[in-house]
Amino acid sequence: MFIEPQRSSIRKGWIEVICGSMFSGKTEELIRRMKRAQIAHQTVEIFKPAIDVRYDETDVVSHDASRIRSTPVDSSQNILLLASGVDVVGIDEAQFLDNELPNVVEHLAATGSRVIVAGLDMDFKGQPFGPIPDLLARADYITKLHAICVQCGDIASYSFRKNSDGGKILLGEKDIYEPRCRHCYYNVK
Repeated sequence: MFIEPQRSSIRKGWIEVICGSMFSGKTEELIRRMKRAQIAHQTVEIFKPAIDVRYDETDVVSHDASRIRSTPVDSSQNILLLASGVDVVGIDEAQFLDNELPNVVEHLAATGSRVIVAGLDMDFKGQPFGPIPDLLARADYITKLHAICVQCGDIASYSFRKNSDGGKILLGEKDIYEPRCRHCYYNVK
């Protein structure tokens, strides 16, 4: 006689961070994980910073045009309000959110949600970007993705800005940014 194992009614949450340079596939990987959660009939909510309207005002869209419905937010506290009790919470472009995000993510994981955060780990100056370093320190799982250096073809970890316009945050695509390896980032400026 087969006895089915009992599942615990306690939801166990955790934090996953997907990071890397621009054009490394972070959003594509976030979308892939979120769609798999949907296939598994888990409740999912995806969020992105309201300022990111490059491809769509509401959907999260990757550079290769994969997309998933999301909710734009102005503050990480809004995520906490909108994601209560959700099985899987996705957050794209997390570097653009406020420094309360790590606390919000920690709370969601502590209350049983799987939280998947995607964002740039470094800005165009090669410095840690926004709340990502704190999220990396708190993460249970980290995936660091790499692009391909457009100068030499090696693995790229840096997002090189082609112009000096704007401040730290300048939304753009291949017209403004390109992925570079360490050598080409520091030596081919």
